[in-house]
Amino acid sequence: MKNRLITQMFLVLIVILTASFQYVKKNECNYVPDEVTAIKIAEAILVPIYGEEVLNKKPYKAILVGNKFWRVEGSIGLDELGGIPIIEIQKSDCKILKVTHTK
Repeated sequence: MKNRLITQMFLVLIVILTASFQYVKKNECNYVPDEVTAIKIAEAILVPIYGEEVLNKKPYKAILVGNKFWRVEGSIGLDELGGIPIIEIQKSDCKILKVTHTK
């Protein structure tokens, strides 16, 4: 009788944990849901690193790569010298994966 009760409690625990895991997986966080948000985050990160001049590399474009991270790139005119800032931001938790500036 005691073993049967322990087995039942164990099975209930497994069912609860499985349901909880599936709920969390379905409702994964999405801290960077769109292009506008990705660009605002990119600007907030790039200005302290490269200075206000980095804002001259607008318009920024954000591309969602594999539904996992945003790649935000600045732009440059054909008659301008220099490079562009590039930053990669993880969609699910806003983790900064890469920051660089081309030459």
